[in-house]
This record gives sequence, structure tokens and C-alpha cells, in this order.
Amino acid sequence: MSTQIQSQPLLRSLQGAKRRVLYVSLYELIAIAAATWGLSKLTGQGAGHSGVIAAAASVVAVVWNLVFNWAFERWEARQPVRGRSLARRVAHAIGFEGGLVFTLVPLFAWWFEVSLWQAFVMDLALIVFFLGYTFVFNWVFDRAFGLPASALPVAA
Repeated sequence: MSTQIQSQPLLRSLQGAKRRVLYVSLYELIAIAAATWGLSKLTGQGAGHSGVIAAAASVVAVVWNLVFNWAFERWEARQPVRGRSLARRVAHAIGFEGGLVFTLVPLFAWWFEVSLWQAFVMDLALIVFFLGYTFVFNWVFDRAFGLPASALPVAA
């Protein structure tokens, strides 16, 4: 038995391209601000230096976000159980953030002139933050704008 929360959107229902554009824009604006602050604290470098890599990471994340969410929603639409259970939300967050590790760690190593291992260790704090952030952001976004069509119950 899965736990489903089905409710009316707080703002308005949003689907398709408009949903994706708003989702990515809000997610990344908040992410750039948080990553700039976090990378600045982790590296001891200024917000200007950290902000450049945060913006570059955002571009990578936007492309990955579009690809990953397209694939996830295609998979989700084929599942017999509809909705977004806690387990499905956790799998979404882990899959999304896990994919970013493979591109962002080498980028951080190059930008901050550290080894891949050092960049990975540095990235661990961001990974933990973004796992929680991705989970909470998706939950709040779905509450505000309703579930995407791929997660809505099939009309009988």
C-alpha cells in the first residue's frame, strides 16, 4: 500500500511546457543562490568566483533536469500505480542528484584547482543539501501547481 496525497493545487493546475519552464526557472534560481553561498563557504573563495561555477552548474543541471524529468515522467506514466508516493519522490531525488555528480565533480575540480577526490568530498555537502532541496521543492511545487499529467489517476 502506498501513501498518496491527492489534493487540489494551492495556486492553479499547470501542465506541459509552461509547467516545465516555471519548474526549472524557480528551481535553478534558488539553487544558484544556495550553491553560491555554499561553495563560497566550503572553498573560502568569494561569492563572485563561486557564483560563476554555480551558474555553470545550473546550466548543466537545467539540461539534466529536462532530460531526467522527461524520462522519469515517461516511466511514471507507464506505472500501474499513479501518484507520487514517498518512495517515488525519494527515487526521483536520488536519481536526479546522482546524475549530476558525474558532471559536476570534474567541473568543480577544474574550477577550484583541486583533485577529483577533493571535489567529490566538497560536493558531498552540496549533494546532501540538494537531495533535501529537490525533495522539498518538488513536493511544494506539486502542492502549488498540482501533479503533472503523468502522475494523475487515470480516468475510468
